[in-house]
Amino acid sequence: MNFYSDNKSLKFYLSHPVMDKIIKLKERDFVDSDNDILAPVDVEDAIDNYDKVLEIVGDLAANVLEANAEGVDHEGPQVVNNEIVYAKGTQRNHEVLRDAGLYGMSLPRKYKGLNFPYVPYVMAAEIVSRADAGFANIWGLQDCAETIYEFASEEIKSKYLPLINQGFTCSMALTEPDAGSDLQSVRLKASFDEENNCWRLNGVKRFITNGDADIQLVLARSEEGTTDGRGLSYFLYDRRDNAVTVRRIENKLGIKGSPTAELVFNNAPALLIGERRMGLIKYVMSLMNGARLGVGAQSVGLAEAAYHEALEYARQREQFGKAIINFPQVYEMLSNMRAKIDATRTLLYETSRFVDLYKAYDSVSKERSLTAEERQDMKYAQRHADMMTPMLKLFSSEYANQIAYDCIQVHGGSGFMKEYKCERLYRDARILSIYEGTSQLQVVAAIRFIGNGSYLKRIEEYEAMPIADELLPIRERLAKMKESYIRIVAAADKFGTSSETYDFLARRMVEAMGHLIMGHLLLQDTNRCSDFRRSCELTVATGEAEIAKILTYVENFKEEDLQLYK
Repeated sequence: MNFYSDNKSLKFYLSHPVMDKIIKLKERDFVDSDNDILAPVDVEDAIDNYDKVLEIVGDLAANVLEANAEGVDHEGPQVVNNEIVYAKGTQRNHEVLRDAGLYGMSLPRKYKGLNFPYVPYVMAAEIVSRADAGFANIWGLQDCAETIYEFASEEIKSKYLPLINQGFTCSMALTEPDAGSDLQSVRLKASFDEENNCWRLNGVKRFITNGDADIQLVLARSEEGTTDGRGLSYFLYDRRDNAVTVRRIENKLGIKGSPTAELVFNNAPALLIGERRMGLIKYVMSLMNGARLGVGAQSVGLAEAAYHEALEYARQREQFGKAIINFPQVYEMLSNMRAKIDATRTLLYETSRFVDLYKAYDSVSKERSLTAEERQDMKYAQRHADMMTPMLKLFSSEYANQIAYDCIQVHGGSGFMKEYKCERLYRDARILSIYEGTSQLQVVAAIRFIGNGSYLKRIEEYEAMPIADELLPIRERLAKMKESYIRIVAAADKFGTSSETYDFLARRMVEAMGHLIMGHLLLQDTNRCSDFRRSCELTVATGEAEIAKILTYVENFKEEDLQLYK
């Protein structure tokens, strides 16, 4: 079994036409190929490298991580002598991926990384998540290294980034008992120690994933007398300094292998990342976007696992003389599960490509001045990454929950029993629409792109892309959906875009646009590969029904109706 080679969609997205541009930027037109035996000589060579590494990830995920997942769920981590000790299976997972050189995949070779773009890195995250969504949090927090690479001093980068490849784990310590989603309210104090020429951190952090990690990025209040985000800076704490008390590990519903800790910082020495006062405004926002992309990959991976469980059970389970997969009520569920996975996966890699482009340009800009065309291209990619990320996080996490739910439903009463994997998947899925920004916060992030017309402009760009004549009827259906979407926004606009009623209707507008985007993306995929045709048509059919429902609701909504919900 191999979780990469058994999924044709991954190789399909790895060969997307935009990958040529991404790879050439990432590899600086292959300038390292003369001096580094590991550096690719051209695009084809680079993709071959990604393919080989993803084969290794797929093998380890299927035959080690997935095999350990059930034991990890039962054992979980524990605190021993103020240190979090992973479950035996978690430790084994960590060791095999470390020994395979799979930590620091996206870091430059200078820092012992593989210099991979985000697309293959996100694919690895999806594969790991399919095996064990809890362990994906530990493995995926190497994203913190990207923040260090982008914003820290060269001294900090040179010291800490090579450690990632050695298996040093990471975490981001953001939330506090009184500052969950409202990170502007963070109170953990950072004060400068003149005598020792370092910062000192004091206070409590709560709900910290992989909280006892080797390298911790900590959001703290560095400016006396401030109460908002402008007084916050970002710091690196080295666990080897032994200045943090692990107060407890939370007893969670799911993802039990991933320790979620409450930490007390006791005059802990720390290094400033970047500039003071930019901790929340710039650095955490960048890190959170990466984390939300990671949750997108985690959601798609878990959904894929749930689909395979349901499909296998439906093929084997017989009732009334035939396998239950032959009953319409069951094969409808399975087909819709497949379509939802394909829809969110295409959104995942569309978002990843935009992230790749703007991050590659940003990296190049530190070495030379960008041309006017390159600057424009970078701004375009960053704007689209910013608007696609909340849409991805919203739909992928909600769909993963629905797919895990339907997986249990296909199993019937057996799905409610502990001996079946689907109940663990169901528990693991529940957090996906909560952490790294709830679904409600993703709507808040996305709605401004509804208001300024950015999403609609992107739809028009999809409409201008060439497709085969036989697919034109699907595009015509999407065009009618767009007309309904425009009516939805117009009806909401009548209440005033700064009104409470507009905010109340925001999720419906965002969801309507999400159905349009996923429909168009799958149409483009179908144009390249007919295997996506069924998922495309099912996604469009679902979108038509959902947008029609939203249109009826919004056009008949009255301001006084808001009082019904208060």
